Amino acid sequence: MTAWLNIVGIGAGGLDDLTPSARTLIETAELLVGGERHLAMAANDRARKLAWAFPLDGIVAEIRAAQDQRVVVLATGDPMSFGIGATLTRHFDPAEMTILPAPGAFSLAAARLGWPLHGCTCLTLHGRPLELLHHHVLPNARLLILSHDGTTPAQVVGLLRDAGFEQSRLHVFENMGSASESSRTGSSGTWDTSPVDDLNTIAVECIAGPQARYHPRVAGLPDDAFVHDGQMTKRIIRAATLSALSPLPGQHLWDLGAGCGSIAIEWLRAVQDVQGKGARATAVEKDSERCAMIAQNASRLGTPFLEMVAAEIERALPGLDDPDAVFIGGGLSTGVLVDTVWKRLRNGGRLVANVVTLEGERVLLDAHARYGGDMARIAVSHADPVGGLTGWRPAMPVTQWSVVKS
Repeated sequence: MTAWLNIVGIGAGGLDDLTPSARTLIETAELLVGGERHLAMAANDRARKLAWAFPLDGIVAEIRAAQDQRVVVLATGDPMSFGIGATLTRHFDPAEMTILPAPGAFSLAAARLGWPLHGCTCLTLHGRPLELLHHHVLPNARLLILSHDGTTPAQVVGLLRDAGFEQSRLHVFENMGSASESSRTGSSGTWDTSPVDDLNTIAVECIAGPQARYHPRVAGLPDDAFVHDGQMTKRIIRAATLSALSPLPGQHLWDLGAGCGSIAIEWLRAVQDVQGKGARATAVEKDSERCAMIAQNASRLGTPFLEMVAAEIERALPGLDDPDAVFIGGGLSTGVLVDTVWKRLRNGGRLVANVVTLEGERVLLDAHARYGGDMARIAVSHADPVGGLTGWRPAMPVTQWSVVKS
């Protein structure tokens, strides 16, 4: 297969820093695609020039229609690091492509700081919500962040302060690799929040203060990590439930009768990637106040891409993509819901249901007889004051049915 689609990464130094072969590709292209700034650099008046327009569907179609021509896409830095190269490989066979990267912002920042790149978490906030950082701000973490614009460093500082990480060290690099490169260093607690150049990269050494708030990524966050009205899967039961659901990258969870969204949020926290993607979860909840709680919890806990459906479960299911895992935490009064979910569940998928009533147990016993799986009763007691002493206070036992569709 002929490689007709060329992607050339351009650093802050512009075309002068490119190899002769990269410059030749640009000079002989019949179609040049890129941002206005890069297209203005290109010394090729014969080529048709196509500037990015979003959404990208129209641009991708025009590139595909030009595959009998010499096509060059101009990118910033390393096209495969949160860049257009990673996007285009979803639409074109990599065998059709030649990708020539320039040194990327992550590599340049790591080199400036002497940080091993494999020890850093590389993130982008370009076109993505700031709340993604909540998932990654942890003691001793090193973060490299691509900014959206010149206001991003101040927003990151505000998030760090709110989370109790005001002692963290920040390094902001502007126009790396160009003659006008500059940098700023300081602590988040005393940072000058005035805007910087739009082309900037942030490095953070996360240092937790005495009042810092953060959560590990293992299943079973404290109940008070969530805004809730008491109707939620409690911590120990939640940890057992997530274990049975077995979160895996690229898979889709239905959280039915989601309450405050704790199961769906912890599913995403277990496997989402640095873009906040890599897995999907859909929380179905009919109560509007609880839906608002789900949205707040998803934002605070670093999973802003959680999908929410405010509807009765039976009405919501026809509009959802088929799941790889399903948790039924509410609405299990008859076996009809189990049968409906079982038909939609992908092969190899996991179904987990928790109940606390005898009527719910009857439904699960019938489902277990039809589909197999495991039945477990989880009984938890907590130590509470009894007069001047301490005794065990039992919570309502939870019956859990879990099954794999093979």
